[in-house]
Amino acid sequence: MDTPMLPRPHLSAHREALRLSASKVVEKLVEIVGRKLTAYIGGVKDTRAVDRWIAGGTIYGDAESRLRFAFQVVCTLSEHDSPAVVQAWLTGVNPELGDRVPLRLMREHEIDAVAPAILSAARAYLSDK
Repeated sequence: MDTPMLPRPHLSAHREALRLSASKVVEKLVEIVGRKLTAYIGGVKDTRAVDRWIAGGTIYGDAESRLRFAFQVVCTLSEHDSPAVVQAWLTGVNPELGDRVPLRLMREHEIDAVAPAILSAARAYLSDK
């Protein structure tokens, strides 16, 4: 007996985060959350680095994995909400994350350590819609 497939929008966001070039990921992040938040996620203080990344410049360290993960989360949320709401979700205290800020978790911790909790919090937010 075939089990019906449940809609899983986060899977398409995951695929897109993997398939796009790093410069395209950064460009799309900027479109939704802006240069300053993208720079913060990437661990840089200067938004000129974001412009270099969009132009194809090298993204150093673990910044690319953080940017790709953030893109996945942002795409998932932006399918249901405006960029302003997505930005508020990223920068606000989240009860699903023990009253921590998702964006800060992405920047200050290993992505592998925080990704499950952040994705779970995003899914919980979407399930209440």
